[in-house]
Amino acid sequence: MTFRRMDQMSKRPVRKTGLVKMAAAVAGLSAGLFACGAAFAEKPMAVIPKETIYPGTVIEASQLQEVEVTNPNLTGDYAHRTDEVAGKITSRTLLAGRVIIVTALRDPYVVERGKAVRIVYSNGPLTITAGGAPLENAAVGDLIRVRNTDSGIIVQGTVMQDGTIQVVTK
Repeated sequence: MTFRRMDQMSKRPVRKTGLVKMAAAVAGLSAGLFACGAAFAEKPMAVIPKETIYPGTVIEASQLQEVEVTNPNLTGDYAHRTDEVAGKITSRTLLAGRVIIVTALRDPYVVERGKAVRIVYSNGPLTITAGGAPLENAAVGDLIRVRNTDSGIIVQGTVMQDGTIQVVTK
């Protein structure tokens, strides 16, 4: 194995070998395929409501329509598929024929403020349960404050799928 100084390498003329020619051909071919693929790519889709949907309403799939996006300047985080929107609750008025911005949607509340819930504390084999009253509305996975109805102490916990609150230790 021999090593040469870089200044000597730059003075020598570069010869095109078969490998260099093949690399150039592959690069040209892949660029052509990429351009062809872009022409046949699917156009983006957007979800629009068929009718005006008011805040607090659970959105059903029958109220929605998927349309092809014709405006190339449309940017933002809008819904692309019906399943992204169906079953969610809107926090803003959604006008018919306008794209649905994803930030205007939220998951349905599992826990409602003031309604009785079960508080669960687990630490290894020890599990303590108590009754509680949430101090705010929350969906699954939200961190909320809950007042223990027996002692009056306020604790923080995560809302679970079954509606219980898993207490977070400090």
